Amino acid sequence: MTVSMVKGQRISLEKSGGALSMVRMGLGWDAVKKKGFFGSREREIDLDASCVLFADGSIADVVYFGKLTSDDGSVRHTGDNLTGAGDGDDESVIVDLGRLPVHVTSLVFTVSSFNGQTFNEVDNAFCRLVNEMDGGEMARYTLTGGGTHTAMVMARIYRHGDGWKLNAIGEPCHGRTFEDMLPTIAGLA
Repeated sequence: MTVSMVKGQRISLEKSGGALSMVRMGLGWDAVKKKGFFGSREREIDLDASCVLFADGSIADVVYFGKLTSDDGSVRHTGDNLTGAGDGDDESVIVDLGRLPVHVTSLVFTVSSFNGQTFNEVDNAFCRLVNEMDGGEMARYTLTGGGTHTAMVMARIYRHGDGWKLNAIGEPCHGRTFEDMLPTIAGLA
């Protein structure tokens, strides 16, 4: 059963019958169709999913299109989609929660427009959390209403006792990469 998330909502990542072990944060989008003199056309949009790993508020590692695997191998990016073409998740970050080092206290997931297009130019954008073991979608965050921003801090997974929780953040900001977003990200980690 999927939970449609709203900004600021928190959900537990525990599942009935035991702890959740692997999750995938999927990002999907389509380019806005532009109407022109000779008909409509799609403009290619390059959104990028990134994951910043934190240890007590300090950056411990990062996974993005330029570094597809965390140093310890627990977080993996599936590759860079430059256009948003195709159905479903265009980019994904897979997290093996059981393999995360104990010093990692939270993971922040971001989306940025590498070519600088705003979210007004993107259709059907979503970020979702999937149980990687059975493919079940647990939560979905829809980027509704577009906006003049070029990036967004989507969500944070953080340790809570012996388990993990998810916080939908939905904080708009500006930047072409996660590095441009670090001042905003650090304040939300």
